[in-house]
Amino acid sequence: MPSLIDLRRRIRSVKNTQQITKAMKMMSAARLRRAQERVISARPYATLMRQFLTRLVSALEASGAMDPQSEEPLHPLLVKRPVKKMLVVVLGGDKGLAGAFNANVHKAALNFLRDYEAKQIDMITVGRKPRDFFRRRRDLVGDWADIFAKVKYDDARAIAKEIIKRYVEGDADEVHLIYNEFRSVLVQRLTIERLLPIEAPREEKKDEKKDPNAQPVEYIFEQPPKELLASLLPRYVEVQVFRALLESSAAEHAARMTAMDAASKNASEMIDRLTLNMNRIRQASITREIIEIVSGAAALE
Repeated sequence: MPSLIDLRRRIRSVKNTQQITKAMKMMSAARLRRAQERVISARPYATLMRQFLTRLVSALEASGAMDPQSEEPLHPLLVKRPVKKMLVVVLGGDKGLAGAFNANVHKAALNFLRDYEAKQIDMITVGRKPRDFFRRRRDLVGDWADIFAKVKYDDARAIAKEIIKRYVEGDADEVHLIYNEFRSVLVQRLTIERLLPIEAPREEKKDEKKDPNAQPVEYIFEQPPKELLASLLPRYVEVQVFRALLESSAAEHAARMTAMDAASKNASEMIDRLTLNMNRIRQASITREIIEIVSGAAALE
């Protein structure tokens, strides 16, 4: 049975840990508020840009500007090839103590590799945790770490540049993003999203209700299609990567805040149990001393 001194030391240690978890919870809550605002601001732009590009590509195909049999496509990012090589971009966190946030991403990436093991798959990791996890298991073609402290568009541009380079050079026939999408403080949805090639509108709007009286959108191009796509498509990849970085950052702060809140509550329960045991031991010690005094006095009589 532990002594009173051991219990007091353990209670003091748990209280110090509780102070740390409470401080980390407050820091994550403050950072989550800012990250959530950035995510909410970026979502409409990324969604509308995706819709516009898919409709634009569809309009170009319908007008005959994009001939699938042509040897010279309007843009290399629009080339659709038989999928033999794939590029997977895994977005995790730079730090731990966030519950199952990083473990879920790692598990999803491993399942993806297992499902497509017949294909050649290259991997890019974003975040220190996925980099350290997968570096021991396979070779990485690229990694970015320590960028989630403050997510910048320049980081998204650098990642998108590497993705575009590998897709244009034929090192990847498909590009997928694996990350945690922020839904709420308590919910983060694991997402596997195909970034390239761009999906046609009919593929990404199966569940939407269509207006039977709606007319198809017609575009009048001031610039030649090649110049228009040359400026829009790289920006599209950058925006989608930037949105994924913001989603992952907000989800990480939410997961850490939830985990630290649970840790603080567990510390309180542990302190209560240890305090109860300490009081019982102290009461038993006092009772034993009283009995010894009474017994000694009775023996003297």
